[in-house]
Amino acid sequence: MPHYIFEARALKTRPGPIAGVDEAGRGPLAGPVVAAAVILDRKRIPKGLDDSKQMQPEAREEAYVRIFERAVAVGVGEASVDEIDLINIRQATHLAMARAVRALALAADFALVDGNDAPALPCPCDTIVDGDARSASIAAASIIAKVTRDRMMRALHEHFPGYGWFNNKGYSTEEHLEALTRLGPCIHHRRSFAPVHNILYGAQLEDSILTA
Repeated sequence: MPHYIFEARALKTRPGPIAGVDEAGRGPLAGPVVAAAVILDRKRIPKGLDDSKQMQPEAREEAYVRIFERAVAVGVGEASVDEIDLINIRQATHLAMARAVRALALAADFALVDGNDAPALPCPCDTIVDGDARSASIAAASIIAKVTRDRMMRALHEHFPGYGWFNNKGYSTEEHLEALTRLGPCIHHRRSFAPVHNILYGAQLEDSILTA
């Protein structure tokens, strides 16, 4: 289970505050990538924190509320589908993380980021592999990012119900891929991702090869 050891270790050499940073939605074929930054009060750490991917939706929603009630500050940032297609998903994820840190009501002195790829943030940072399962602050950020993005995808489902986003949240499930083939991509699909790109441009490429 996540703990506060990494934050406590950082606070021995830095004045704080320390923010945990994580993202949700790096892999889906549709929708934005969302990041969150959370600064926890070590004396009021919410119960039930865990890697958001390991939690049931109801547990994530409950933890989401507790985090906002107990955290010192919470920031959320996103990068749009257009930005993902323009600068690639890695850079868009870093952009969303930087926006999340900037959105904190209290500026972070240092950040702990999930993964092994350090983004350019408004403050120094360190990365932790599997940080969402090891660091309380990163786990809290993973929950905020995941719940926020899931809510976005459920809202988009109301306007584009054919793709099953209420359930698959834009990920490349069999249901989503079948609908994508049948209906074609919509404005919320990431055109730089292979399944979408191939549907849009694969036939054009084949025609150009045949007529060349």
